[in-house]
Amino acid sequence: MGRGVVVNGFLEQGVTVLQLDTGLSASGGEITGLVSTLIILLLTATAVALITRWLRIPYVVGLVLAGLAIPKTLLPGAIGLNPDIILNLFLPILIFEAAINTDISRLRSTIKPIALLAGPGVVLASAITATLLKFGLGLAWITASAIGVILTITDTVSVIAAFRTVPVPGRLATIVEGESLFNDGIALVLLNLITTIHLQGAFSASEGIQQLLIAFVGGGLLGLGLGYLCVGLFQQLDDALSTILLTVAVSLGTFQIGQFLGVSSAIAVVIAGLVIGNLGFRQTSASTKVTLLNFWEYAGFGVNTFIFLLVGIEINPLSIMSTIPAAILAIAAYQIGRVCSIYPLLWVFRFFDRSLPLRWQHVLILGNVKGSLSMALALSLPFTLPDRSPVITLVFSTVLVSLVGQGLSLAGLVKRLRLSQRSPTQDKIEQLQLTLIAAKAAQQELGDLLQSGSLPKSLYEELFATYQARVASSEQELRDLYNRRIASLEKQSSDRQYLDGLLCRLYLAEKGAIADAIRKGLLSEEIGESYIQALNEKLLSLKEE
Repeated sequence: MGRGVVVNGFLEQGVTVLQLDTGLSASGGEITGLVSTLIILLLTATAVALITRWLRIPYVVGLVLAGLAIPKTLLPGAIGLNPDIILNLFLPILIFEAAINTDISRLRSTIKPIALLAGPGVVLASAITATLLKFGLGLAWITASAIGVILTITDTVSVIAAFRTVPVPGRLATIVEGESLFNDGIALVLLNLITTIHLQGAFSASEGIQQLLIAFVGGGLLGLGLGYLCVGLFQQLDDALSTILLTVAVSLGTFQIGQFLGVSSAIAVVIAGLVIGNLGFRQTSASTKVTLLNFWEYAGFGVNTFIFLLVGIEINPLSIMSTIPAAILAIAAYQIGRVCSIYPLLWVFRFFDRSLPLRWQHVLILGNVKGSLSMALALSLPFTLPDRSPVITLVFSTVLVSLVGQGLSLAGLVKRLRLSQRSPTQDKIEQLQLTLIAAKAAQQELGDLLQSGSLPKSLYEELFATYQARVASSEQELRDLYNRRIASLEKQSSDRQYLDGLLCRLYLAEKGAIADAIRKGLLSEEIGESYIQALNEKLLSLKEE
């Protein structure tokens, strides 16, 4: 993809883009100023975390507003948004962190709507948005097309933050997270095609299809290869620090190799993260897995903190005010594009699979918030693109209005939809499940310690028995709850939802095991397929309102 180069002193309609220079040739004063600036940003982020928790507003919105309030003259060192740093360092970290925390068993149950929204949905929304921007703002077609793609990327951080304050069905959360995993990669490929058309002046349909196939298929194969290679290395390592270094190298290395080979780096990182998170983590002890997940949680949190804080710092609040009307028009354009892609596609989708409730579709519209990646992609546009300077200012302003306006109202709007209502029974079941998960994880760790010779057998048996008592007690209570409530679940919508979600995961686990047995020749295809067909019918009969 053609990327613009950020240079010092570059000023575009009030938006100053400064390159972060951390080279070895930097003088001692520059390094000191940079470190002092980072300290100020860290202290600011800490204060924002406390204030946003007190005010109950999204953390990322608070970061942007705090960045707007920080005068650049107070920062000892020059620091800013460099698109190369965001695309090559921050983006792989965010994608990989989301992928390793995604359960494939949940993803499989929603892969059809995710593929529809992240594939045809992105293309259709981009085309509609580009058309509206072309005639609404008088942009050239090539520029409108590029901005249409840039504005189809959603900021999932704001949506997930709203989901944490408002109970939502698990399947809806999985669809939102899954779509965000893949639509970034698809948008990057589309923007690369548009940039190629602009630079070459012409581009045939066959070349476009060929490039798309190479990007997606090549990215998927690269992610699978490096992911399974990492899984093999996990079997040789069980040291937390070594596995952390390995996952960091794989996440960043996969992105760089993808760029070198000309395939979709984002798709490659997604696939590698899914393989490692669902297969590689099984090869490690419980303590190592917790350490890995904690590290990547901190990494994702830190990256988001710096990105959104820098977004606010990069925007000049006085000069940006003149672009607010155009930004509101841009928001209306991409929201219309989202509406015209979500509702029709999901209406057709109900003829092929379980339909998504209309209220869920409303959430997919309301959660169409813009974020830092849109700004980075705007900065990466070729310098020869028509109206590049005002377009960058427009994107910055649009991100600001979207983060503040949509970000602040999202949680309240989702709450009004009343997507999910928790019952006392569901709370009790989850408390018992928490006890089971924690106790069995401790028992697994005890087994690892015994096998390694780090724990005497007598102490192992004593501690194991203590945890086993918790397991037995929780299992008995769960059994009693299910026996008492199973007959009345038809009348309890929230409990029905919970049981349907549980049964869905169990049926999917059965399908996966049977399919694996057929591939290994343990079962005949005729018997296995008939059972899978029965499971498919059971899955279709489940209704998760």
